[in-house]
Amino acid sequence: MVSEKSAKVLIGGKVYTLSGYEEEEYLQKVANYINSKLDEFNSIDDYKRISADLKATLLELNIADDYFKAKTQVESLESDLDIRDKEIYNLKHDLISAQLKTETLEETITKLERENKELLLHKTKLEASLEDALLGSISDE
Repeated sequence: MVSEKSAKVLIGGKVYTLSGYEEEEYLQKVANYINSKLDEFNSIDDYKRISADLKATLLELNIADDYFKAKTQVESLESDLDIRDKEIYNLKHDLISAQLKTETLEETITKLERENKELLLHKTKLEASLEDALLGSISDE
């Protein structure tokens, strides 16, 4: 069973203890993301002059925006992946059909080559027989 873990992280210059089932490395990564958003906002002069509540709301909205954009991108990539999976399935089906057709054609070629050899042999025998018959009728005269 997965046990709950905790990690101390630094967010906005304050130390917080986060608890959860994720590894500490992941929790640090989340804290770093929030810190980068705070740094991004703190670099804007007008942001420094607004109330703490509004700062928090703007930060939350920005993080939610990032989340929904990432979610839309994931959905788009999953859709592309589904399309590619279907294309691969169809290509595999076409490949198998082509292989079966090739095998059938190869069998037909082999059969026709065998028949051709038999016919050539039969032709040679008939020519020899005809030659013998013609030579025999000439010598009889």
